[in-house]
Amino acid sequence: KGLVRFEHHAFPLDLAALNAEIILSCQTNNDTRFKLLGEIYKKQKSWAIGSDINKINNLIKKIGLDFDLTENRMNECLKNSDAQDEILNQRIEAQKNYKIEATPTIFINEKKYLGKVDYKSFKKVIEKNL
Repeated sequence: KGLVRFEHHAFPLDLAALNAEIILSCQTNNDTRFKLLGEIYKKQKSWAIGSDINKINNLIKKIGLDFDLTENRMNECLKNSDAQDEILNQRIEAQKNYKIEATPTIFINEKKYLGKVDYKSFKKVIEKNL
């Protein structure tokens, strides 16, 4: 109904998260991108493990394949230093402008919510602001 606008801003805390954001940025369809983002978060415990970045990248790319991305496209994106710079600059700006220090951080009408917010509490806040 156009009452709520969701925005996702990159805030990678390590190389694995940076690469997940890069693969996310490969998807240009906004609706599909949000679905991919949800799946990346949902499966985070299965891909963000260990220290072998190649293995981690392959696990993230496996998720991307289900969201209209090809292996070649994701490899191109991962090699794109401009994409890395853009994501890292988003993090710096978020830190400076919004004093974000951790994830998740949620803003609703300029009010900051830190840490894990349970669904019932989050729903009440949203309904109160509609």
